[in-house]
Amino acid sequence: MAFKTDIEIAREAQKKPIQQIGEKLGIPYEALLPYGHDKAKIEQDFITGLADRPNGKLILVTAINPTPAGEGKTTTTVGLGDGLNRIGKKAAICIREASLGPNFGMKGGAAGGGYAQVVPMEEMNLHFTGDFHAITSAHNLLSAMIDNHIYWGNTLGIDERRVVWRRVMDMNDRALRDVVVSLGGVSNGFPRQTGFDITVASEVMAILCLSENLADLERRLGDMIVAYRRDKSPIYCRDIKADGAMTVLLKDAMQPNLVQTLENNPAFVHGGPFANIAHGCNSVIATKTALKLADFVVTEAGFGADLGAEKFMNIKCRKAGLAPDAVVIVATVRAMKMNGGVAKADLGAENVAAVQAGCANLGRHIENVKSFGVPVVVGINHFAGDTDAEIAAVKAYVAAQGSEAILCKHWAQGSAGIEELAHRVAELAEGGSADFHTLYPDEMGLMAKIETIATKIYRAGSVTADASVRAQLKAWEDAGYGNLPVCMAKTQYSFSTDPTLRGAPEGHTIPVREVRLSAGAGFVVAICGEIMTMPGLPKVPASETIRLNDAGLIEGLF
Repeated sequence: MAFKTDIEIAREAQKKPIQQIGEKLGIPYEALLPYGHDKAKIEQDFITGLADRPNGKLILVTAINPTPAGEGKTTTTVGLGDGLNRIGKKAAICIREASLGPNFGMKGGAAGGGYAQVVPMEEMNLHFTGDFHAITSAHNLLSAMIDNHIYWGNTLGIDERRVVWRRVMDMNDRALRDVVVSLGGVSNGFPRQTGFDITVASEVMAILCLSENLADLERRLGDMIVAYRRDKSPIYCRDIKADGAMTVLLKDAMQPNLVQTLENNPAFVHGGPFANIAHGCNSVIATKTALKLADFVVTEAGFGADLGAEKFMNIKCRKAGLAPDAVVIVATVRAMKMNGGVAKADLGAENVAAVQAGCANLGRHIENVKSFGVPVVVGINHFAGDTDAEIAAVKAYVAAQGSEAILCKHWAQGSAGIEELAHRVAELAEGGSADFHTLYPDEMGLMAKIETIATKIYRAGSVTADASVRAQLKAWEDAGYGNLPVCMAKTQYSFSTDPTLRGAPEGHTIPVREVRLSAGAGFVVAICGEIMTMPGLPKVPASETIRLNDAGLIEGLF
């Protein structure tokens, strides 16, 4: 049987005008700022007027550690939102925007797949409504103003060796990780070493995702530390006087985007991906808006639960005062086999023993998510080659962990294939059994927070960090930043920092290579192992096969 590709399915979508999608949530015509016929931004004044409404139920979709076999977290998020609507619930989904980096690098997207997609899929995975371009521009405006201030006399006394604000671009480019700027003589400024990060790793991205409104956005931008003087006293963005102009550039980007699923249900797409190097969650303003307009809100967190869900709980929920009512962990039989030692080329053959061996990874995530005090259900994202015995093995394992695994066929069947999970999620959320709490208190020391995540979530035996890293953390504590949560930057492929170490390793070492203070966003980034904040392209990037065909349609994007 020949299956249609994701892009073929998306092109056949019977989309409704975006105003009709807004009507499903009670958003009036005048509160939508259309970007064409099928997407719109929601005005800030309308969002502000929702403050006194009660919140709906919040459902988090997370996953096991990603493998080349595929998991389908966004696909399940979309499918579950459609499924909840199918069983009579007023539901919306909240997912993240796509970065151009992986789309042109290793063929990735953020719109779901099969018959559980958000449309317009191609636009979402390219420029969309320009939010990431605005973030890139605002970030680099500040970069330009810092160097300009130094050029014109440096009245703030910036130590050129201690400018910590790097530049960004939304593309994978390893050549820009470390660069020297201002070469070419006196008229070009003072040469110094710096570098580029990918836009989604920008503190400006994190601030946009965590801000409640434009006033909060401007305050947080002003709080960013961009450099230090020779006496190591900080220089803030507001000292450079860039926060106002940056807010202007981000004014429209701050407004959540409304689109639709293939089944014409509302979808909020806003905020940054990359939970391996950022906090990787849908924006607070989009999630909170959805909670005021829908009875159920299904959102996702990036990569596996060791990264995305941990940051969703410890950073986003802590900062925004949110609490999930239930969590879905997405797994596949194929990924279980891969965690059990089966090569990708051999995944088509039944191997119950490998499934059972690989389930240790899933079990670790179940245990971790339960430690936050929320009920957990597993969604088995079905692939055509899965056998009954393999599916039964996953269900039996999950039952032994005190949870339930439900087979989901939303990729092939849309909402009809995920009704059982929708009923169970609604039951869990409405049952009120959640007793959410974060992993660590605000007052815990920064190094202790890193060690807590490493030992309790990753099951590491130890954390190593140079004396300079520990001294830096202590200095930030002394400066009043000790109450901030920690954002771990680590490979997404393993509980360890070794991307080849699958399953559920224990007793490994987590090396903390570098720490960065995101004072405006309100967290400290701990960069672990070999993870890079500016990815590189693979040997054969996806961009080599992306083009327009004779009909003017995009080929190669998926």
